[in-house]
Amino acid sequence: MIDMGTILVVYDSKTGHTKSMATAVAEGVETVEGMQVAVKRVEETSLADLQAVDGIIFGSPTYYGEMSAKLKGLIDRTADIHGKLEGKVGAAFTSSGGVACGAETALLSIIQTMFIHGMIVQGRSKTAHYGAAAVGSPNEKERESCQNLGERAARLVARIHD
Repeated sequence: MIDMGTILVVYDSKTGHTKSMATAVAEGVETVEGMQVAVKRVEETSLADLQAVDGIIFGSPTYYGEMSAKLKGLIDRTADIHGKLEGKVGAAFTSSGGVACGAETALLSIIQTMFIHGMIVQGRSKTAHYGAAAVGSPNEKERESCQNLGERAARLVARIHD
């Protein structure tokens, strides 16, 4: 097997919903031959971890239309490595408490930080343009969206890494 790159899935989860999504995202990454994936809770993730990979997929519960405070805290610390994430592939996913409860703005809050770091953000022209989202515990369709997000990000890393 040829090493095509590495993706880190970083997530915050209070209820387990976002953790379930992170697992599905990782499953999608693993479908791309030669791609390596690691999944870490946000509080276990260091700045060195972010620098050591080719792609980062952040996942967070939606809080008031934004990412969680724990994920925001990690992202705030990335000011210490500003410029060192440039060119890495990025993507995002979120879980929320209901429909129209801020999932898209939460995804955009994550993606905005990726642009500031010069990352290459994986979007989607079909539905779920900004990333994968679930209401509560992800159902089968939402898990498939997470797997698709992981696979698309991994394919982009492989294309860039080639």
